[in-house]
Amino acid sequence: MLACTGGNAAQATTLCMRREGTQRSCHCQHSSSERERELSAMGSVPEEVALGFGGLVGDLREVYESGRTRGLEWRRSQLRGLVRLLEDKEENIFDALREDLGKHRAESFRDEVGVLKKSVVDKLRNLKNWAAPEKAHTPLVAFPATALLVPEPLGVVLIFSCWNLPIGLALEPLSGALAAGNAVVVKPSELAPSTSAFLAANIPRYLDAKAVKVVEGGPEVGEKLMEHRWDKVLFTGGSRVGRLIMTKAAKHLTPVALELGSKCPCIVDWLDSSRDSQVAVNRIIGAKWSTCSGQACIAIDYMLVEEKFAPTLIELLKSTLKRFFTKPEYMARILNEKHFNRLSNLLADRRVAASVVHGGHCNPKALSIEPTLLLNPPLDSDIMTEEIFGPLLPIITVKKIEDSIMFLKSKPKPLAIYAFTRNEKLKRRIIEETSSGSVTFNDAIVQYGLDTIPFGGIGHSGFGQYHGKYSFEMFSHKKAVLKRSFLIEFLFRYPPWDESKVGMLRHVYRFDYVSLFLALIGLRR
Repeated sequence: MLACTGGNAAQATTLCMRREGTQRSCHCQHSSSERERELSAMGSVPEEVALGFGGLVGDLREVYESGRTRGLEWRRSQLRGLVRLLEDKEENIFDALREDLGKHRAESFRDEVGVLKKSVVDKLRNLKNWAAPEKAHTPLVAFPATALLVPEPLGVVLIFSCWNLPIGLALEPLSGALAAGNAVVVKPSELAPSTSAFLAANIPRYLDAKAVKVVEGGPEVGEKLMEHRWDKVLFTGGSRVGRLIMTKAAKHLTPVALELGSKCPCIVDWLDSSRDSQVAVNRIIGAKWSTCSGQACIAIDYMLVEEKFAPTLIELLKSTLKRFFTKPEYMARILNEKHFNRLSNLLADRRVAASVVHGGHCNPKALSIEPTLLLNPPLDSDIMTEEIFGPLLPIITVKKIEDSIMFLKSKPKPLAIYAFTRNEKLKRRIIEETSSGSVTFNDAIVQYGLDTIPFGGIGHSGFGQYHGKYSFEMFSHKKAVLKRSFLIEFLFRYPPWDESKVGMLRHVYRFDYVSLFLALIGLRR
């Protein structure tokens, strides 16, 4: 994904100042530190206050250390608050997403509100089991003993969300952090100012404003936040800012989870059935153009297809695109002028422009780019070396579909690999011979909505996994607990040493308890 850098920071600042201004008259007699604490207590921190931070982090740590967030009932109350927020403010969320990204309400419900509510409800149903101690095996030689894995909250955590799924990428990890019993700061992206303002205004109303804070602002606010010690930081964005986050986190040895972007490939095998081919094309289009106009880290970035199948596939894509997008509002717009120019510049390369076989029209006034298909653009061009993050889809041909595996192995590990095929051998080879955050066969992007499997990258596409139970685990520590009795004591553990003790230790580590027993009673050395 592209990170929270540049862009509409001025708009976010204006919104922050507007909200702060309504309180200025009644707070002017207080000192700046008192004002910071009062605003912090409300759960939302405007940018100009966040730059100083005052006691924000300290207050959160005090709340956490008080034990306020640890109880299961408090955790459930916060999750129920998130559900109420999503239900009560559904239309407001749709409005914010339309203002920021031009998303249709159906897309907003499918990709953010609906999938998020499902996930939070799942956490409510399973929280008791997730938070319960998990028994672990202990060897017979330790009898009587009990081993447990006890999930405990990490403490005070920081979540940086991104602009393309600005509700889901803020509230899904937040729900996991709250389910785990943490105090939390959420830093929304300033590039989605309406959504950022919505979160700042509503999270304090529905959640515990003493334990959950929203900090708005631009990159300088993020830098100031990272000067403090956190018990974990989750960043969703681009690799450039991800490196900065890790550098800042190293000062305090803060653990970091990074959800970054990548070029997610899609292998399309020859499908004998015309119905299968149409279903595949429907799902490809849904995963490319119907999800924030391709501005998603898990969107299909490019396709690999056999030469002989490419013309058929292209014609099917063209006809289906025409049928799906009958109105401009059915596809989100490009985020802003900066990103529009970046995408249009990819097409400005003459070699790339020559490969366009469908679309390519750019409307700078509307910040829209027509769904565009490119056949075999140069592999050394920017469109094939950089994450596209937009409505442009290169189609790369190979002699045999199996050649696509070698192609993928030569590239950095992506966040996801998609493959449409009935060939079980090819599926097995993709699983065994490639590496990626996830692999999805015969569909795309839907893995993001499954609560039973983790979402996350590997290598350059990030590290750390969340969603469903994995969101709970991301913000938990499984503390190992061993309880032993004073009943049985083996003196061969201690000096003075001799060979008989070494022999007994060998029996212990081989789990050879019969030989150990015989050695203990003197029948075997």
